[in-house]
Amino acid sequence: MMERRTCSFCGNEIEPGTGKMYIKKDGTVYYFCKNKCHKNLLKLKRVPHRTQWTSRYAEMKSVRLAPEKEKKAPKKKVRKKARKKTTKKAKPPSSKKEE
Repeated sequence: MMERRTCSFCGNEIEPGTGKMYIKKDGTVYYFCKNKCHKNLLKLKRVPHRTQWTSRYAEMKSVRLAPEKEKKAPKKKVRKKARKKTTKKAKPPSSKKEE
């Protein structure tokens, strides 16, 4: 069975028989799934985790946002019950006569 490789730039899987292999003079090997990835890494010298359409960007973003989500739990707003305004009623005069 053929070995499945991942793109050196975007991180997607490369199907066997497709893609490019680029070997630098120092011996590092790069695998690319499409020409777009090849140009972005070597010609334009872009960093994969800063390019928004790559899966490596999504991984880095989820790592950065994960601690913030744990710290900031959504707080429920508790409404205070409104008190009914009661007016003090005058006491009716007592029926007993003071002696």
